[in-house]
Amino acid sequence: MSKVVPILICLLLAGCARVSSDKAEAEKLVSASGEIAKIQALEKKGDELTARRMYKSLFSRLSGVKDIEIVREKIEDLNIKILFSKMIDDKSILYKVKRGDSLGKIAKEFNTTTELIKKANSLKSSVIYAKQKLKVPKIKFSVLVDKSDNTLFLKADGEVFKTYVVSTGKNNSTPVGDFKIVTKIKNPAWFRKDVGAVVSPGSADNILGTRWMGLDIQGYGIHGTVAPDDLGKQITAGCIRMDNKDVEELFSILPRGTEVKIIN
Repeated sequence: MSKVVPILICLLLAGCARVSSDKAEAEKLVSASGEIAKIQALEKKGDELTARRMYKSLFSRLSGVKDIEIVREKIEDLNIKILFSKMIDDKSILYKVKRGDSLGKIAKEFNTTTELIKKANSLKSSVIYAKQKLKVPKIKFSVLVDKSDNTLFLKADGEVFKTYVVSTGKNNSTPVGDFKIVTKIKNPAWFRKDVGAVVSPGSADNILGTRWMGLDIQGYGIHGTVAPDDLGKQITAGCIRMDNKDVEELFSILPRGTEVKIIN
């Protein structure tokens, strides 16, 4: 089992349950399979909120069982699906637009992004009108990067919300500590210091991929990649590298000022 599992258990749960014997574990495996099938039936009916609640309950009882990976992925997939949908949960509100509001103003008030509000409400443009009702997330997101396992944890109000495979710096060059996201750029250009040239956005040679989120330590950030096969390795010049699909997802969720903790 990867290192991700015990980290997730300790972050998401108050404690780590233990399975006392092989027989007990086998019984839990059978029971888990049956519960997963029942929860999947709820998902198919469109009751994602109940499904997520049941998966979390199941997760809390599966420490040490192989099914925990499946349940973890299910919870995280539902977290993103619910976040990007009109479903109202305990981490969002139904906001009534006031005269003079804009998406930018609302996003700033609730410490979120205009892109996330648009995704959650299926908005095609930034135009809104008074008395319109919008789902607005009320979540404090943060990021934890574990260099030893090349894993990025997106956390919501302190709990793990989604995990991503990343690449970090070769020779342990990614700095450790507490940082913040200070810049966000779509389709960034890359300045190659070694040859003094700018590599244009979209170029196959642009190692930054489709998104850049710069940290408050000069020269370091979270960005996409043109070499997804190298993810999971310590191979970068010090930045945190993600699959383009993943970094685009994260980019839409995280506002400037988001806290980023990097550990060895």
